[in-house]
Amino acid sequence: MPGTGTSAVEVTSVSKYGLRILLGGEELALPYSEFPWFEQATIEQVSKIEWPTPDHLYWPLLDIDLSVASIRNPAAFPLRAKQGTDPRKPSATAPAIRGVNSHKK
Repeated sequence: MPGTGTSAVEVTSVSKYGLRILLGGEELALPYSEFPWFEQATIEQVSKIEWPTPDHLYWPLLDIDLSVASIRNPAAFPLRAKQGTDPRKPSATAPAIRGVNSHKK
């Protein structure tokens, strides 16, 4: 059917170092050193991923939005959580990471 998307996004692996996703035909790595808010997430939380626009990924169970460009080139997007902090909770010394919110209990 014309206009129907054929590409999807899926998590292909999760390890102690990070996760890998298949985005269309491209495999991308999300190491915890660059994307620390995924490190404590469950398999269910990281596996539920949406691709609403070509440069936007969304993990609804974690309320995390990421630009695909930031995954391809994390060095160009240097805002990261400080070691030992919870990136979902803003602190007085570090700005909040956009799109990373506290979990609802």
